Amino acid sequence: MHDHTHCLAQDIATMLDMRASRRQSLRWLFAGAAAAPLAGCGAGVSDLAGDSGASAGSTTCVVIPEETAGPYPGDGTNSSVNGVANALILAGIVRSDIRSSIAGATGVAAGVPLTIRLQLVNVKASCASLAGATVYLWHCDRDGNYSMYSSAVSAENYLRGVQEADSTGLVTFSTIFPGCYAGRMPHVHFEIYPDLTKASLASNRVRTSQFGFPTATLSEAYSATGYATSVRNLASMSYATDNVFSDGTALQIANMSGSAALGYTATLTVGVAL
Repeated sequence: MHDHTHCLAQDIATMLDMRASRRQSLRWLFAGAAAAPLAGCGAGVSDLAGDSGASAGSTTCVVIPEETAGPYPGDGTNSSVNGVANALILAGIVRSDIRSSIAGATGVAAGVPLTIRLQLVNVKASCASLAGATVYLWHCDRDGNYSMYSSAVSAENYLRGVQEADSTGLVTFSTIFPGCYAGRMPHVHFEIYPDLTKASLASNRVRTSQFGFPTATLSEAYSATGYATSVRNLASMSYATDNVFSDGTALQIANMSGSAALGYTATLTVGVAL
């Protein structure tokens, strides 16, 4: 760290962005600066501590880890049984409510209501809100299927949407609580684009990541009707064994409110370097 005009949070962001080992970076950082505040960034080092599945919703201004888009991105970078899968070019893809299919498809995803609120902040601009930055977000349905790919829903495109951040850097999606399929802890994928005009081409993305949910919320959500398979799958896995989250979840577990009966709201601060 040589540019000492940056705040400590920005230096942390640089280290985490190197991707050598997020967990190890946190360890040696805390060893030398365990009590140091993130001056000017509105958060303390304690916000980064703890990377278990029980941690939730860090509000620290740090670049969110880069993660795989997985095999079902629907952003034009791969194909499904129907050819190149590209939701970014569909009419109506810029939307807040992503529960229904669009562009001639008519399916509607069933499940526990979930509101996703992502607060975008720029770690290179004194943690300022990223007004105008754009998010493409997608996840599986209640049965663990991905629209545009899984055989049962290959003709659908629900649970995918693009939204431009408002003047406060906030994007909000109305969706359903994703199911748990074999091999992965429940999660939501998203890509960040500099602005809406660039969000129709995957090569313009500046960050790809994922977030998960507190284990207590997962257990409660899956008590709802239609999630029996998720209960069985969840019982055989953990964040410690997940192939994406096993190196730490401190920045990628959403803060949750609500209930299975009334629906949930998931909130996460997403740091991006722009």
